[in-house]
Amino acid sequence: MSTLLLDPIAFSIGSINVHWYGLILGSAALFGLLLAVWEGKRFQVPQELFMDLLLLGVPSAIIGARIYYVAFMWDEYKNNFWDVFKIWNGGIAIYGALIGAIICAVIFFKRRGYNFWRIADICAPSLIAGQMIGRWGNFVNQEAYGGPISESFLRDSLHLPSFIVNQMNVQGTFHHPTFLYESLWNLAGLALLFLLRRQKFLRAGELFASYFIWYSIGRFYIEALRTDSLAFQGASWLASFVDGLWSPMTWFGFEQGYLAPSYGNVRISQLVAIGLIVAAIAFIIIRRRKVTDLPYYSDPIVCTKAAPVSVLPATSEAGEARPAQETDEHAEIIVDNLEEEDKKE
Repeated sequence: MSTLLLDPIAFSIGSINVHWYGLILGSAALFGLLLAVWEGKRFQVPQELFMDLLLLGVPSAIIGARIYYVAFMWDEYKNNFWDVFKIWNGGIAIYGALIGAIICAVIFFKRRGYNFWRIADICAPSLIAGQMIGRWGNFVNQEAYGGPISESFLRDSLHLPSFIVNQMNVQGTFHHPTFLYESLWNLAGLALLFLLRRQKFLRAGELFASYFIWYSIGRFYIEALRTDSLAFQGASWLASFVDGLWSPMTWFGFEQGYLAPSYGNVRISQLVAIGLIVAAIAFIIIRRRKVTDLPYYSDPIVCTKAAPVSVLPATSEAGEARPAQETDEHAEIIVDNLEEEDKKE
């Protein structure tokens, strides 16, 4: 049966092809920006801060994502160096993107005089919303999918529309729509972060940590369904440990996607997910115990480099500025005159 596959090129301008992948990533970044600006208004954080962060953060994220991916797939790129720059063909590692974006944000917020954790909390929903939308770029490119699955599972069990089912038919074999699983997981995470940030108990930095916990849990279980995971050859006990944590998925009829032995036996994203979950939980617990004056999420956000309010100097009748001492004496005379008038009345 023939299937209608989506063209990865949205349109062309002369010899320049505009890919759906880029348009979807751009839409994801714009939506994330709007969410951050919306929440930033509640704390009187200027929207220009988030716009500047986007202009710097997106390139940093793309560079970090590509470096992360290429570093683990160097054998495929060392003889085709120019392919390193062809990001429209895929090969973007989300954890690398986060590393690049966070490094950029730490430097940027410090230079602007803002506490990193306070602004990172505001940006947490933007991150997970961007990932939710960005995964549809993988859908268009027919990449980051899971292992083989029957068409009836997609149509009858998951009740997916035909345009998704057809796109999951890769060279005659249907695959798990892992992009969709992760997108829906992130949608639920977005709702959770919206709920958490209105809770009075939430401290600064904890919404950002909660984002990592939620995303990493979903990524750990979804990653094992994929057939294109970055991996390395680890100790047998480590591989058994990771597989054991994932084993509850078999209760729901899922099987791990095929991982070529040449890639390794431990999926890097799964291992990173475990590390992030443990680190984020430890971060919340230790900070609450060690930092006595830890601010709440709802506390005002202060910029340490805010411009001081300018005070216009008092002027004489001739329009010349009065010296500070003369201005103070003039103010005292006015007050004395007002007091005398009150006594007369």
